[in-house]
Amino acid sequence: MSELNALNESYQARFPGSIELKPVFRGETTWLVKTSELAAVLDALNKEGFDFLVDLSTVDNFGEEPRFEVVYELRHTGWNKNLRVKALISEDENEVPTVSHLWRTANWHEREAYDMMGIRFGGHPDLRRILMWEGYPFHPLKKDFPLEGKETEMPDIAFSRPAPLEGGPFVTAPADRSQQREPRARPPEVV
Repeated sequence: MSELNALNESYQARFPGSIELKPVFRGETTWLVKTSELAAVLDALNKEGFDFLVDLSTVDNFGEEPRFEVVYELRHTGWNKNLRVKALISEDENEVPTVSHLWRTANWHEREAYDMMGIRFGGHPDLRRILMWEGYPFHPLKKDFPLEGKETEMPDIAFSRPAPLEGGPFVTAPADRSQQREPRARPPEVV
């Protein structure tokens, strides 16, 4: 039995009803953890030897409830194994406990998730915006944020008008099949 299989069984017994094992996909193990037990599970995994937080990301399932997922990619360097831990968060709840005291790399990951998606991390030592300026009222990676941006009342800040849709790495002039795969709308004269 592999280390992760034994871990799955022991944590199922330790946190009954709080961890749902997702099907193993391409050798990747994923746990869906209830937010009420998230802090305890992540703390136990850290003590178990998952000493590296590879990544912390968020997913916006706009139109579904719960709307958000927080995804922790953990690495056990002794076993040379990865474990993905997910937690579902409703838009009303919109908060999970910080893990910056367990993995120092979480500090910036959590700040970015807060800045771009609006998810709060309770107990974070310095939860402030990392990319957008303080006072910016929106979270640009939410799916309901318009691709062209939003106007702002701050004239001293660069890019205070909506960004043009033409130009840039994802908006190109049509060539062969690019019209079908273009992620943004183009002005009518370009089509």
